[in-house]
Amino acid sequence: MIQNIGVPGLILIVVLALIVFGPSKLPEVGRAFGTTLREFKNSAKDLMSDGKEEKKEQSK
Repeated sequence: MIQNIGVPGLILIVVLALIVFGPSKLPEVGRAFGTTLREFKNSAKDLMSDGKEEKKEQSK
């Protein structure tokens, strides 16, 4: 879904974010979004590795 945005869509999102949050709050919002995304990726990676470990233990 995100891969279909393209450059015009990305520009529109940035402009809307500037209007809604203002230029002073935008770095803070971006940092919070990045932190949330990083935590989500790490959690998903941990879940996937736990599932692989369980499969190895069951096959023994």
